[in-house]
Amino acid sequence: MKTLAIYAAGWIGLAIIAILNGTVRQKVYGPFMSELSAHQLSTVVGLFLFGVYIWILTGFRQIRSTRQAITIGGMWLIMTVTFEFLFGHYVMGHPWNRLLHDYNLLRGRLWSLVLVWTAVAPWLFHRIRS
Repeated sequence: MKTLAIYAAGWIGLAIIAILNGTVRQKVYGPFMSELSAHQLSTVVGLFLFGVYIWILTGFRQIRSTRQAITIGGMWLIMTVTFEFLFGHYVMGHPWNRLLHDYNLLRGRLWSLVLVWTAVAPWLFHRIRS
């Protein structure tokens, strides 16, 4: 149980990385690219940064089983989607349709890959480390 609590708290690092990554996109390179290109670049950068952070976290507090890894990934997925919609809508003021827009892979929106990576990375890194 203690490991799950540590990983629940560890999710805050993912949220901070995502917010900082979005800020850099908007302030640094976003003004010089199309919105879609900036979104795609930001997604790739986010995937990399999440991977580094999750690798470090799984080294700090080792995941004990495949079941625990899947539980952590599922917990992070739920927390991420919940945060995205609640923070995005109620704090940032984005309409629901804009938030859902980022889920359309057919239009080049890659946000879904971040969700998949967030859910799968604990299991993958557990497998690599075991």
